[in-house]
Amino acid sequence: MTITSIRTLPYDALGAEELDSWHTLRSANPALDSPYFHPGFAAAVHASGAEVLVAVARDEGGKVRALLPHHRERALIRPVGWPGADFQAPIMEPGCAFPVAKLLAKGVRQFAFDHLLDGLGDFEPWVESRRPSPHVDTTGGLDGYLGRASRSGKDNMGQARRRTAKAERELGPIRFAADIVDESALDQVIELKRAQYAATGARDYFATPGRRELLSALLHTRGTSFAGVLSTLHAGPHLLAAHFGMRSDGVLHWWFPVYDPARSNLAPGWILLRELVAAAPELGVTRIDLGRGDDEYKRRAKTGETMVCQGMVTRGTAGRLVRRAGVAVTSAVKRSPIAPALRRAVHGLRSLSR
Repeated sequence: MTITSIRTLPYDALGAEELDSWHTLRSANPALDSPYFHPGFAAAVHASGAEVLVAVARDEGGKVRALLPHHRERALIRPVGWPGADFQAPIMEPGCAFPVAKLLAKGVRQFAFDHLLDGLGDFEPWVESRRPSPHVDTTGGLDGYLGRASRSGKDNMGQARRRTAKAERELGPIRFAADIVDESALDQVIELKRAQYAATGARDYFATPGRRELLSALLHTRGTSFAGVLSTLHAGPHLLAAHFGMRSDGVLHWWFPVYDPARSNLAPGWILLRELVAAAPELGVTRIDLGRGDDEYKRRAKTGETMVCQGMVTRGTAGRLVRRAGVAVTSAVKRSPIAPALRRAVHGLRSLSR
């Protein structure tokens, strides 16, 4: 099959043919089982005010062969949901070729990606780096997980069980809610996440208008094939930890985990993860995607990983070489023990320059 044309439409201009093709192509490709690839995610992002455009690729017979939802910022395009999109790829059947260079038309000069699924041959010339995105196989719940987990994962789950008992003794009965619709709890998640961004010097995802509304819309999306998922963990009246993410069929994406820093001695994040793994069979979840990152708990908890790529599609080679050098320097800085202080300094300089 050869793609002969690409036409870009706003998400809300897609018709039944394009949406049906989206579902069909995604179902045919196991690599696209993340909720990020469900049209429900693109629809929610578009409704939140961040316009979603969709490149619809057809073969010579006019059949839809691939779709790529994205955002456009003047001459630059990025995958749908950026910078909160932990998995990115065209929606297409396995082995299908996607002529990504054809996206560089009508004023578009660059296509940046930072969590692109590995193994997409047409993107290979523009890949600058690869990093693992860990996941947890939750088939069989906690017992099933413990049978597959590394020694470190088993040890941390055991510690979480003991700390659960300690929290109950010191703070009150443990209450875990795996999947609730509660706007006040969502507000707490966002408040704790913003405090975490401020403490670490990371860019505040929620500083951009519409993103709080995006999570609220997802919270109220209750379909069986796509839904938002809010989980909370209390000890007595105290919120120890919470998480907001998305699920699509059997895959739950671990998106915004938070915990009360005043209770960090209890490792509440591990307690929450343990409860979610235990509840997975009841939720119909067989995998929790933890998202790309070097966090120690992800390395310890994972049972597997998916490689994702960073890069930028451009027409010239000079810019590509400069970017690769920049990526190498940035990666070295991120591995440095002074990285958090550097991020805070850069953030402060950006604030002064506004």
